[in-house]
Amino acid sequence: MAKTLVVNGIHNYTAPEEYVPPRSEAVKNHLEWFMDQKLGLMMHWAPGSQLGTYESWPLSDGDGAWSQEDMTWADIETCKQQYWDANRTFNPVKFNPAEWAALAAECGFRYLLFTTKHHDGFCMYDTDTTHYKITDESCPFHTHKDADITGALFREFRKQGLGISVYFSKPDWHSEYYWAPQFGTAPDRNVNYDINEYPQLWESYVQFVHQQMRELCTSYGKVDVLWLDGGWVRPDNLGQDIRLSEIVEEIRSSAQPHLIVSDRTCGGEYENFITPEKTVPDRALSVPWETCTTVGNRFSFHYTDTFKSGHQLVLLLLDVVSKGGNLALNVAPQPDGELPAPAVRSLRNLGAWMKVFGDGIYGTRICAPHASDRIFYTGKENDVYVFFTYDETPSLPNQLALRVERTVKKAVSMRTGISVRFRQEGNDVTLYLENIPMGGAFYAEGFRLITD
Repeated sequence: MAKTLVVNGIHNYTAPEEYVPPRSEAVKNHLEWFMDQKLGLMMHWAPGSQLGTYESWPLSDGDGAWSQEDMTWADIETCKQQYWDANRTFNPVKFNPAEWAALAAECGFRYLLFTTKHHDGFCMYDTDTTHYKITDESCPFHTHKDADITGALFREFRKQGLGISVYFSKPDWHSEYYWAPQFGTAPDRNVNYDINEYPQLWESYVQFVHQQMRELCTSYGKVDVLWLDGGWVRPDNLGQDIRLSEIVEEIRSSAQPHLIVSDRTCGGEYENFITPEKTVPDRALSVPWETCTTVGNRFSFHYTDTFKSGHQLVLLLLDVVSKGGNLALNVAPQPDGELPAPAVRSLRNLGAWMKVFGDGIYGTRICAPHASDRIFYTGKENDVYVFFTYDETPSLPNQLALRVERTVKKAVSMRTGISVRFRQEGNDVTLYLENIPMGGAFYAEGFRLITD
């Protein structure tokens, strides 16, 4: 069992010292590509969005009152049944995958991380394993030309040159092989029977999960990342071994030799990058990692959600990238298929900043001293990028004191292209900014230092 760090008591991720690099050269190379991308658009979306509550979790009584706090319009058993039946009324007629993809490209995203199936088991793609899916005739949306929502999104995002990361839940609470109805109500998120007593039932579940992963990774073109949630489904917890190595190596050998896998919080050779959730590590990490967090307050759609500003998103991105990570920003679509307007405004503001300063974000790696006070550092080949973050009212100091462990040959304002006068004494560099005019793209100012 991998060690985990605990942040604020709830968000766990594998400790960096436990990281196991992949053995495959193809995977190693693709992991370098992935860490170049820096910014991913994450999306939690399913029929349950109509209820404006947490994704999947209200179905699990063992996970505390927090997950059922929104379900106040009826008794909890009625609410859970309404959640299960939400597919019968799900008809997001405003869904426009081409518009979503164009927006993502405009806003500087480099890959899509889409929830093809959450723990509730509803498949947002056309699977042969269950009728609990977006393309089934029980769902009004099944007649839409883009009824296979996953396929439509992958098609349009690839047209924009973006990568594809597949979110997939290892547990499936709708499956008769996981929460088996003959054993009554499931007490918590885990399988509701003794696997040692019913090995054939568990084997049916393993084959079920393998087939779904196989479909996603062989029927929808190139997949860059298989992003696995539900870390409690693991051999050392009630024997919940889905034999992940079997299906991953099958997919790599037959269709996707480069496939990156993140078996979240489980450690080992199939957690190719670690995934802090709604938090950023307090130090730079030398292993591959990706923070997944939200533009709003929650991953799922809530009618009363509020959203981070463009300014907040830029500061978050700088915090993540200066520490060596990727940022997967989650936006939950509305039940009608549109994206929340306040979230879109914030993303467009982030995108406007990225158009000016993206060269210091994409393709970079950690660069000491990483961050100090209001200054963030990134590095790429012979360049060091330095970002000075603004308060709500932007103002540049006359001088900026930096720490740079290279010999600086030239300094340039990324926004204006103006050369910046500087002085270097050892590793101490001072930028003189009197000649840099204030202008647009406020949130953070960027400077490129060309070094030996």
